[in-house]
Formats: sequence, structure tokens, C-alpha cells
Amino acid sequence: MVQFIKFIVGIINELHDKIIVLLSLLGLNFTDKELHFWVFGIAGIILFVFVDKIFKWISKWSITAISFIYTITFLIIMVLAIEIQQKITGRGNMEFNDALASILGFLAFFGVYVAMKFLLNLSIKLYKGMTEDKRMDGDE
Repeated sequence: MVQFIKFIVGIINELHDKIIVLLSLLGLNFTDKELHFWVFGIAGIILFVFVDKIFKWISKWSITAISFIYTITFLIIMVLAIEIQQKITGRGNMEFNDALASILGFLAFFGVYVAMKFLLNLSIKLYKGMTEDKRMDGDE
């Protein structure tokens, strides 16, 4: 997990340095806060447009899919925050396998939830089908 975070931090630091050089070449000397404002503003709006298009497309089939995407994203952020907190405070061990176990736990419980929802919906359809058949038999 530490190596993964160091890898991501390395990429971000390289990108940060390249943006600073590019802005200097353009004669723009932004403070760190101004740089954050512009980079996250632009990246955020691009991400929003992309996510909005995808979610609108997915919503034609299932709102549950959007709920799943939101939940898994939130959980990944929480898991990473907890692992980083464990590293900083020394309470617990920061391990990739802990993070993986956390996400797999959600996926397992989500699989059970989906299976139960499927079986419930199937049972309701079968029950409605049987009652429809009985009503039709009684009418004839």
C-alpha cells in the first residue's frame, strides 16, 4: 500500500512540476493555491461532463448501477483514507490487502443483496402469474 501511494504521489508530483514549467514558459506565475483552483476547476468540470454523460446513459437501464458506482467510489476513498490514517497514527498496519479485503467485503454483501432482490422479484412475478392464472380459470 505504501508503494502504491508513493507511486501515485510520484505521478502527481511530476505532473505538478510539468504544469509549473509550462505556466512559467507562458509567463504565468500562479501561486500554489491559484494553481489548485485552476487545475481542479478544469479537471473537475471535464470529469463532471464525462461522468454525467455516462450516468445518463446508465440510468436508461438502472438507477441501481449508478448507486453501486457511487457507493463503491465512496468506499474506495474511505478505505484509502483509513489506511493512510493507520500509517500516520501507527494504529494498525497500512496494507494493500486490508484495502482489498474491505472492498471485497462490500462486493460479497452486494452480491448477496442482488441475489436476494432477484429472488424476491422472481417470487413476486411467479405469485402474480399464478393468481392471474386462477382468475382466468374462474372467469371461464
